[in-house]
Amino acid sequence: MNSPRPPATAAAAEDFLRSIHNRIPGRQSVGVERAPRADGTTSYAALADEVAGARRVLDLGCADGALLALLAGRGAETLAGVDLSAGELELARARPELAGAELRVGRAQQLPFGDGSFDAVVSHMALMLMSDVDQVAAEAARVLVPGGTLAVAVGGGAVEGEAVELFLTLLRPYLKAAPADRHMPRLGDRRSRTREGLDELLAPAGFGPVGWRTVTIDLGGTPAELWPALTVCFYDMTVLDERQTAELKAEFLASAAGRQDADGRIAAGMRINIATARSAGS
Repeated sequence: MNSPRPPATAAAAEDFLRSIHNRIPGRQSVGVERAPRADGTTSYAALADEVAGARRVLDLGCADGALLALLAGRGAETLAGVDLSAGELELARARPELAGAELRVGRAQQLPFGDGSFDAVVSHMALMLMSDVDQVAAEAARVLVPGGTLAVAVGGGAVEGEAVELFLTLLRPYLKAAPADRHMPRLGDRRSRTREGLDELLAPAGFGPVGWRTVTIDLGGTPAELWPALTVCFYDMTVLDERQTAELKAEFLASAAGRQDADGRIAAGMRINIATARSAGS
């Protein structure tokens, strides 16, 4: 039996995300590994720290399974993931650490798991892209054991004065000039990007107050090394045609050249917010 199709606006957003990730599966985890924190660990590790000791973990928007593989290495015994992209899940299934994992093509709003199946639910830079987040929260609460942990990573913006901020400043005029038929669909719910908004979303589902901490990752490298990383990080780049992309690249490389250090590198910090909440106790 097929699951009901989401409303038109949500369906358009999900079709957009599915298409991108089927076309370039695995690029997300490559980007995460390329952008460590100051201590050398990744934002995956920062999220995994929040569910230390959990034996049964579900990843919402698990992509190619990199976070689940990390959790397996830390002792999680029962692993599951859902993602819109069959291409991403094909890569996830090829990971030896996930040989026994239950990996499903599906929506976080309609989870194919029983009540109380998991000790922890995680989501890395995916919740903020989801529609009908109230239903995602309700489903996460349903599949968690009482007192289980929901831990999510959401974008926190560019570090001021560094290369990511420069890139976004240069990108905005191109996005404004793009014809309407090239605009990408609206992604996510703004409430999922702030502590206050997440409290508003999660409390009705029975979660306690949201814990919040911010980590900073660095995409830095030479301008030429940084460019491809930026084009993968931001879905907005799909709005640009080849000519506009080439023009933006030339502008960015020229502007970034003056910011290089003695080794030719340029700092490119991004903030990631790690939010946690406990489901209602028994």
